[in-house]
Amino acid sequence: MTTHITGTREEWLAARLELLNAEKELTRRSDELSRRRQELPWVRVDKEYKFETEEGSASLADLFRGRSQLLVYHFMFGPDYKAGCVSCSAIADGFNGIAVHLANHDVTLSAVSRASLAKLLAYRRRMGWTFPWASSGDGRFNFDFNVAFTEEQQREGAVEYNFQRAGHAMDATPVPLPVAQSAAMTGTDATTYSLDRPGLSAFVLEDGVVYHTYSAYARGLDGLWGMYQWLDRAPKGRNETGIWFRRHDEYDRR
Repeated sequence: MTTHITGTREEWLAARLELLNAEKELTRRSDELSRRRQELPWVRVDKEYKFETEEGSASLADLFRGRSQLLVYHFMFGPDYKAGCVSCSAIADGFNGIAVHLANHDVTLSAVSRASLAKLLAYRRRMGWTFPWASSGDGRFNFDFNVAFTEEQQREGAVEYNFQRAGHAMDATPVPLPVAQSAAMTGTDATTYSLDRPGLSAFVLEDGVVYHTYSAYARGLDGLWGMYQWLDRAPKGRNETGIWFRRHDEYDRR
C-alpha cells in the first residue's frame, strides 16, 4: 500500500491548479532572468586562444563556424582522464538533437576540453555524437574561464569555481562519495578529476571582435540536463543517492 497521500480527482485538480499558479510564476521569473542575462555587459576577448579541431588549428573566432553566436560547453575531460566525465556525458547526450536547430538560428554549440583531440574524437565516436568538439590542450582557455585549475591552486585551497572560493563538493575533505565515484568512472583519482570542472560560456562575434557574454557553472547547468527535466516531472522526482546514472552504453540492456 502506498504511503504517499492519495485523494479524489477533484482534490487532485484543486491542488494541481494551485501548483499551476506557482509554475506560471516560475516561468515568468525565468523569462525575466533570461532578459537579464542578455543585458549583461559584453567583455572583449583580446587574448589569442588556440584549439585543435577536426579541421585543424583554430582560433576562438573560428569555433563560431561562420555564425555570430557561440555556446561552449566546458566538458570535463582532463588530459589524464581515460574517459569523459559521466555527468558531462549525460548532459552531452542531448546535444545532437538540438545542435542542428541552434545552427539554423545563428548559434554554434561546441564542446571544449583539455584532453587531446584524438582522445576526444575517439570518445565521441564511442558515444555516437556528432557535435563539434575542440581540444584546448595546455592553453589558458579553460583556466581563464574558471573550469580548470592547477595542482598548486588545489593544494593551497585557492580554487575559485562558480564565482566563489571553495564551497563546492569537489573541494570538500574528505572526498564525498559521488566525487570519488565519478573520478573512478573516468579512470582517475578524485584529485586529478577535480582539476577540471563543468561549465557553459557564451560568446558573440561582432565586427570581427569576440566578446564574452555569459558563463554558468555547477547547478547553473541544471537546465541543460535533459533527463533531470523529465525526472522533475516524474512521480518520484530525482529520487537519487550518489551517482546512479551511467554512460548510455554502460547500462544493462532492458
